[in-house]
Formats: sequence, structure tokens, C-alpha cells
Amino acid sequence: MLRRYETGPGHTGPVSFSYIGAMTLLLGFLLLVQAPRPFAYRGFAPGMAYRDFASRARSIAQGDSDILACQTMHNTAQVMDCGVRVRDPVDSARFYLSANVIEGRTSVIAFVDSGKVALVLRTQDQMRRQLGAPHRRERSMWEWTKGRRFIRLNWRGGRDWRVISITLNDRDVLARIAHYRPASRPAPRPAKKP
Repeated sequence: MLRRYETGPGHTGPVSFSYIGAMTLLLGFLLLVQAPRPFAYRGFAPGMAYRDFASRARSIAQGDSDILACQTMHNTAQVMDCGVRVRDPVDSARFYLSANVIEGRTSVIAFVDSGKVALVLRTQDQMRRQLGAPHRRERSMWEWTKGRRFIRLNWRGGRDWRVISITLNDRDVLARIAHYRPASRPAPRPAKKP
């Protein structure tokens, strides 16, 4: 006859189940902690396709009168700058959003905002929670990098106010601008003296 908490052959007791359950929970927690963070900010990522950028920008445009406007480079449609005022519905943050687009991909995306001194602390906390500890810190600048891409927070201001800019940059896309720079003209030769 089996006593309480004893099991017969081929059965596990409550101690085994609680041990396995605890280990499963611990393993799940460790996987969650180790899960890679998305390298993005407010739904935008460095080097994202223009179509995805435009769709996201339009979805958070501040009002009906705020329309994503883009202007192409004067000598090619392969390079353009876009901008719009937006309001993120998640936390009601308002800022100016712009992007430089080369061959259908964003080379630089920028968010610009201004406010009281607390704006910097709030933004730093938010970005640290989302991206982890910054990889590089300098005076008035934090940066997170992933390969040839980076997300950078800059701030400046006076005693009671701050302006912040958050830029998402893809160096590989940005390097494509070299194809569209006007060719440099050779310096004129000096005239020969008679």
C-alpha cells in the first residue's frame, strides 16, 4: 500500500512536477530576457523601405491638414526628402518626422521635438527601456549601433528648454548618394601669356 506522496513504479510525484514546472518557467524567463530587441524607434527602423515609412508616417500624421510631403532631388527622382508633423497615438507625443530616401530606402529618419528639461530624461528612459544601454555616450549624445545602422539621440538647449533629435541611420543606404552627386568640373586652366 502506498502512503501519501509516494508513487508506484513509472509515476512521478508532486515534487517532480513542481521541479519541472519551476525549471520550465525559469527557462521561459531566460529566453524572454535574451530575446533580441527590435532595432527600431516608434515603428520606424533604419534602412526601411520608403513604402513602409510612408505608410507608418501617414498613419500617425497629426491631423487631416498634415500630409506627408516629399521633394525629389532636382536632377533625379531616386533621392528625395520627406516630412510631416505627427502625433504618436501610443503616448500622444508630437514631433516633426522627416526622412531622406535613396533608391526607395530610408538612409536617415529623424524625429525632432522640443520642450522642458524633463523631455530629455523621459526620452532617455524610453529609449533605454526599448533599446537597452547605449553603446556610445558623449556630451549631449547617446548612440545604439547594429552593424552599419545606428540610432542616435542628441539634445541641446538652455536653462529651461531642450530640443531633442533622434536619428535612425543606415550607412549602406547613405553611401548610395555618391551615385547622384554632380560630377565635379575640372578647374579651368590658366590662360597662356602671349
